[in-house]
Amino acid sequence: MLRSASARVWMMLPALSLTLVCAMLCVSSSVALCPSRCECSDIEHTVRCASAALFRVPAAIPSDTISLIITGDTIHRVEHSAFNGLQNVTHLNLRNNGIMEIGSHAFSSLHMLRSLILNNNQLVLIHPEAFSVPGSPLQELSLRSSLYNYTSLTDLVTALRWGELTNLLRLDLSDNHLVLLPLGMFSPLPNLQHLHLNNNSLVAVYNSTFSGIEQLLELDLSRNAFRTISDEGLQEFERLGQVRLMLGQNPYVCTCEAQEFANWLNSSKVRVGDADGLYCEYPAALREVSLRVLTAQALGCYGKPHEEITDLSLHTSYVFLGLVLGFVGMVFLFVVYLNRKGIKKWITDIHEACQNVLEGYHYRYEIDSDPRLGRVPNIRQGQPRMDPHLGHIPSDSRITQIPSDVTL
Repeated sequence: MLRSASARVWMMLPALSLTLVCAMLCVSSSVALCPSRCECSDIEHTVRCASAALFRVPAAIPSDTISLIITGDTIHRVEHSAFNGLQNVTHLNLRNNGIMEIGSHAFSSLHMLRSLILNNNQLVLIHPEAFSVPGSPLQELSLRSSLYNYTSLTDLVTALRWGELTNLLRLDLSDNHLVLLPLGMFSPLPNLQHLHLNNNSLVAVYNSTFSGIEQLLELDLSRNAFRTISDEGLQEFERLGQVRLMLGQNPYVCTCEAQEFANWLNSSKVRVGDADGLYCEYPAALREVSLRVLTAQALGCYGKPHEEITDLSLHTSYVFLGLVLGFVGMVFLFVVYLNRKGIKKWITDIHEACQNVLEGYHYRYEIDSDPRLGRVPNIRQGQPRMDPHLGHIPSDSRITQIPSDVTL
């Protein structure tokens, strides 16, 4: 029996050796496929390249990778062929890589991509088809603190329209210094449910700002620059219906204009998740006072919330008109000062001309009004003819009655 058992062991050794060799080959092959200075997990199918001094997306990434994380590197441009052969990737994190440009169809080879994280980059150029993926699998797009300027926002609007992101559920645009949102910017995202616009510099919400996203469940507008919410903005919120709003940590100004916003907070069916945390920032007398407790008496409006606004508008108009008139007057005086010599000469010439005319009229008036000239006969009537032979008027027709002190 011992011999037979030993014989079986010797017969099983080649099979065990072959299995061990195959396992070692598989391990070595998987290790060889892992990019240099990156960490690979076969169990989770994850590749992580954190601060690996990369200048481009590494090429030797296992084809069965599901989660690809490349952070803290220097990858300025994401090209079309950067992720070829990675059809199984569902989560792609490219945070904090200094990415400045996303090329056309940069992620089109990621047919299973569900989540794309591009936070903390410096996007200057976004191609119109940058986010276009066959089948539109993308459900989450995060661009927190990634848009370099307003031109980047314009590119993003075009990319959202051309990308056919009909299945996108979550969009994060927080921390991007946004001031105004283009009207209908989110209309190409009909299934969007979560929109994060917090920590920007937004000052107003207009009609059609959030058109086309009737499925929205959460809208975060906290930590912006809203001083109040206008009637147009309140109507836009009402149109969203089931959305949960976040409006906290904005510098609200509690004047008569804010009374309607305060009434809306207490009566609207729209859920404001942090309604109890909305406080006045100005004026100083109402600082830290909740907007929900504001009344016309507390604001000093006495039921006329628009009277103060109208007076302020008229006062502003008068001040502006006064500034314009003052500026025109200064320009006029400056022109007069530059042409003072010519204007002085012109005035002098006009004065002399007028003086000469007046002296002429005055002289004629004195002559016509002299009573002694009344006795002078009209020499034009019966004027004597000159003797052609003598060449002078006859002596018997000479005027002898003109006074000696009158000069003609």
